[in-house]
Amino acid sequence: MQMNGWKLPAAAMIVALALAGCGRTVTRTDPETVTDLSGWWNDTDARMVADSMVEDCLEGSWLANWVGASRGDRPVIVVGSVLNRTTEHISTDVFMNEIERAFVNSDLIDVVAARGERGEIRGEREDQQRFATAATAASFGREIGADYIMMGTIDSIVDESGGKRAVYYTVTLELTDVETIRKVWMSNLEIKKIVEW
Repeated sequence: MQMNGWKLPAAAMIVALALAGCGRTVTRTDPETVTDLSGWWNDTDARMVADSMVEDCLEGSWLANWVGASRGDRPVIVVGSVLNRTTEHISTDVFMNEIERAFVNSDLIDVVAARGERGEIRGEREDQQRFATAATAASFGREIGADYIMMGTIDSIVDESGGKRAVYYTVTLELTDVETIRKVWMSNLEIKKIVEW
């Protein structure tokens, strides 16, 4: 079947207009706004859990013991892995970044780069040895070792029936002394969401 020269452009224009009518609206909002559209883990959960758990961690006796023992200016922490053991996709990198942010903003802790970041930083240092002036190149062997590592898990249980779903999350974080591997702080935080449709 052949189309006349004018029918093809007209058909394309009709399709374009039909698709334009199916547009969507996008509204920008403050990133701090609490949103929970699906009931699954989201940015609000990551931020709220990180802030709450870091606050609890900083109130732990381990920090008072550190200060009392005069071990140095401030303890140095590296945020290690947080494992997602739920059935949904959760960006644990976002959650780990929220933990680092809360520690840094507390001004009570020094935070060093995590394992994945260190390789890139070391590569930059190597490049500087070859390409930067001697006066401005970063030196080797000046990294600060972490005193503690924070690691954890995110778990969930989902119960669903008919038009209702309950999602229970439990986030467990542990702070471990890197030298002695002694756990100095441990806590968990629970979130339960009910979704109806």
